[in-house]
Amino acid sequence: MRIKADTGVCVGSGQCVLAEPTVFDQGDDGIVVLLTDRPDGEAAARARNAVNLCPSRALSTVEE
Repeated sequence: MRIKADTGVCVGSGQCVLAEPTVFDQGDDGIVVLLTDRPDGEAAARARNAVNLCPSRALSTVEE
């Protein structure tokens, strides 16, 4: 699985960072920053949850 982030859609709510801080961070402007786009193990499960929590739908997954 690969995570994609559309920074043009992100509203900076921070739900992704709260759900999985090893995968997501926020820049000075509050916009999502991917720390890794290919999480594994428990981080992958929490990252999937973060994708579902995103209020602006800026996050998505690509199954590989």
